[in-house]
Amino acid sequence: MLAYDADERTVMAISQYAVWMLAQDARALLTRLERVKPFALIEPMLPAAALQPDAQRATERYLVAGRRDLRDMVVGFLAWLHGAPGKRATAAEAQRRFTLLRLKFNAVLTQFDLFNDVISQRSERDFGVWLSGLDVVAMDALRLPGVYEAPPLMCYLDRGIGAAIRRARTRLPGGGASPVAIIRVPRERMVGSGIAASLIHEVGHQASALLDLTASLRPLLQGMQRNGGTAWRLFERWINEILSDFWSCAQLGVAATLGLMNVVSLPRPFMFRLNLDDPHPVPWLRVRLSCAMGMAMFPHPQWQRLARLWSDYYPLEGLDVQRRRLFAEVLAAMPGFVGLLVNHRPPALRGRSLREALGVTQRQPAQLDAQFSTWQQRPAAMYRAAPSLVFAVLGQARANARLTPEEESHLFARLLTHWALRSAINDNPKPAVRARHESGLVGH
Repeated sequence: MLAYDADERTVMAISQYAVWMLAQDARALLTRLERVKPFALIEPMLPAAALQPDAQRATERYLVAGRRDLRDMVVGFLAWLHGAPGKRATAAEAQRRFTLLRLKFNAVLTQFDLFNDVISQRSERDFGVWLSGLDVVAMDALRLPGVYEAPPLMCYLDRGIGAAIRRARTRLPGGGASPVAIIRVPRERMVGSGIAASLIHEVGHQASALLDLTASLRPLLQGMQRNGGTAWRLFERWINEILSDFWSCAQLGVAATLGLMNVVSLPRPFMFRLNLDDPHPVPWLRVRLSCAMGMAMFPHPQWQRLARLWSDYYPLEGLDVQRRRLFAEVLAAMPGFVGLLVNHRPPALRGRSLREALGVTQRQPAQLDAQFSTWQQRPAAMYRAAPSLVFAVLGQARANARLTPEEESHLFARLLTHWALRSAINDNPKPAVRARHESGLVGH
């Protein structure tokens, strides 16, 4: 690629001054790259607030490889610039090569900053340890032994009321696949059962991708559309978010629906807004779907009570006729859709249904209520239970008016600290026993 001088109209090879300038800029990139240190050397945090070891290793290895590749690119550029090919090039071509190199450099730093934002919160008092506890909860909710290998994950806090996930193995800014799943949870939900609903909904996105649920369900949903009606087209449009709500409901029971109600409680004009480009169900219908999924997996009058309460909060009266008809059609199709969902047998589960794989028969409301009574007598057993089960039990206790918000928040703070500590010391039982003696299960 050759450039022409505007005055001389002759081909101009790169000048020594241009070579010097570009070499200086490239070497400046190298000096800045040397300042980017592994997180293990620069982030102060309590051991209990640290990332899960596999998440720490995966992140560090990914960023080390990125820095190594970038250094090789800069060194390669300098070799090209000072070699015969560079001497034959024009200043414009050399500058173009350097500009592309700098864009790649900035992309790598963007990835570093992304992980730095996540990890730096681990040095915050209390919140750092609680985040480590949330890592443990999320891993427990994602685990399906013998079905897939769960990727490492890490949690962090951000403003706003909604959670989000950057799934493992998806593209990062600037290229490359994320080595871990990164879950953003709303700071305003710390600490109570509502945090579990947001957290495990995002875990559901990762689990759904690992099981390839959308691909296995979509042909079934499209087949139902051949019988006519808008409801099944909407279910297909919303299937990704519905699957995540299903995962949360299957793990948490009524705590998932109560958490969802809290998140999507919006001013009335937003509650019934239908946007066909939005992958999220209409908020009013989304809560009704959660109640329907809960009723299918955990039969109990509480789901009808919540559905009626939701309709009392946001009555359909006053909506235009078209939307009322649409909502009525979706509600009528909902039992069939939910039945298809909970009994779906994706290839990844080798003949088991989603209901069976997630073990919902062990988390029925009466069982959760009885478990809470047991833990009131023997609090130590709660600290040995699976974290997702603990959230389900305490969420059911809240729904049954056996646990106040204040007691719940106090308990979850202790539980998250305990899970973080247990993870940090590799499940050494002795400190765990001390933590149990320090905190009792309260309720009424």
